[in-house]
Amino acid sequence: MSGKGNCYDNAVVETFFKSLKAEMLWRQSWPTRRQAIAAIFQYINGFYNPRRRHSCLGSINPLAFKAKAA
Repeated sequence: MSGKGNCYDNAVVETFFKSLKAEMLWRQSWPTRRQAIAAIFQYINGFYNPRRRHSCLGSINPLAFKAKAA
């Protein structure tokens, strides 16, 4: 976190939560909190980290980036 009043201090986290809500949470509902937590965990580790395109990697996913670099 940077100093008070800096508009960029939460930009990364806010972008992640926007993506999480738009791509997953607003489309489904879960009967229990445990199921919601498991679904969010699966979203992060199964889609967001390995397969979602990231602008910092030239708009390709991390798996393709690793394959390109190897």
